[in-house]
Amino acid sequence: MQITITKSDKLKQRPDDSNLGFGSIFTDHMFNMDYNVEQGWHNPRIEPYTTIMMDPATMVLHYGQSIFEGLKAFKTESGIIQLFRPTDNFKRLNISAQALCIPVVDEDFIFFALKQLLNIEKNWVPSATGTSLYIRPTIIAMDPFLGVRASHTYRLFVILSPVGAYYKEGFNPVKIWVTKNHVRAVSGGLGNVKTAGNYAASLYAGEEASKNGYTQVLWLDGIEHNYVEEVGSMNIFFVINDEIITPELSGSILPGITRNSVISLAKKWNLKITERKISVDEFVDAHESGKLQEIFGSGTAAVISPVGEIKYGEKVLTINNGKVGHMASKFYNAITDIQYGRAKDPFGWIEPI
Repeated sequence: MQITITKSDKLKQRPDDSNLGFGSIFTDHMFNMDYNVEQGWHNPRIEPYTTIMMDPATMVLHYGQSIFEGLKAFKTESGIIQLFRPTDNFKRLNISAQALCIPVVDEDFIFFALKQLLNIEKNWVPSATGTSLYIRPTIIAMDPFLGVRASHTYRLFVILSPVGAYYKEGFNPVKIWVTKNHVRAVSGGLGNVKTAGNYAASLYAGEEASKNGYTQVLWLDGIEHNYVEEVGSMNIFFVINDEIITPELSGSILPGITRNSVISLAKKWNLKITERKISVDEFVDAHESGKLQEIFGSGTAAVISPVGEIKYGEKVLTINNGKVGHMASKFYNAITDIQYGRAKDPFGWIEPI
């Protein structure tokens, strides 16, 4: 398909790199593409960033048929713009699409379209340390219909946002609150795909954690309320007695791309890393015995987020004296060095633009 390009005749003022938050500033252009049963995916176009007009009965507003991805573009010291594992994001987008009865997309074409969009918006990629251009591909159901079924029409769009650190703490330990009263997802549901409903389900507990002075929620399994699953919207790792442990992918946990990057690096470095169930009691006991060395989350937005404190019931656990741990630093530095071109990429993860 030929991509139609319409340039904006009024460009926005680019923000200073030192004043970037996360996800509130958007670039001049976006990518759009439509789907219907007769034509399939069609009308790919890059055009000025604008609102999406929709009928009040549009199905995404009522039944939540919505999926998305999150990835980043980085600028190296030499000015090259590069992406980190973008093809994995588009593979996961199609896995999410199949789970929500959304037509799959041509991964190669969407990647080509993204590169076209980034070439137009390359001046928006920030260069300050810790900054990047966040990329949000999204697909939403567009039928104006109140019957419960899969939509027959869809809109795919890609928007771009220059960002700084995801958490106000930056790369510093965050405080985590364990909930047994709320569930994010269960096996057999949609916890292993990136759909809007998963994040809606996390908001109430997240607000409760925030009111109690905690940054994120530690989610437990939805059956026994005992086994660790995710932290906030990130995967989680424990370092116990020099073993790195992360919950196994059981159908309710998102297979994070940063999670996979941590596992790949650990294996390359010959570290002991295990994917298995880990209960609250296990890591609490490990803390009490002095064997719990570190806890950290992993995700696209924050890369690696060290955990300095966990509250579980009336217990407050201080992790690694509230400081950034050796392993968290090691993985954070290795991944960001690859992303920003400061180190060689031994895995073929980097795609230059």
